[in-house]
Formats: sequence, structure tokens, C-alpha cells
Amino acid sequence: MADRAPLSPARRKQLIVGIIVGALVGVGVSLWTGFWLWLPAGLLVGLATGAVMRPPND
Repeated sequence: MADRAPLSPARRKQLIVGIIVGALVGVGVSLWTGFWLWLPAGLLVGLATGAVMRPPND
């Protein structure tokens, strides 16, 4: 099994910010539409965005 390098602090912060922004968007859209399943969708979009984007210092 290959060893994986630990996440850099910038990458970890980016993932956390992505999840937080996704949660805020999910809550906002859920309250706006009245459909609670937008919350997990927002979390997944935030996580995916945080994982795909390159940290500013890389």
C-alpha cells in the first residue's frame, strides 16, 4: 500500500472552508425552497469544490 502524504495546512483549510460555504449555501437554499435535502447537496458541493481547487500557495 502506498503511503500518502498528509494534507498541507493550506489544503486542510481549503477543505474546511469549502464544507462551511457548502453548508451555508445548503441551509440558505433549504430555507428558501422548504426542501431539506438541499443541505446535504450543499455540503457535497462544498466538499467537492474544496477538494478540486488548488490552494493559493501551491
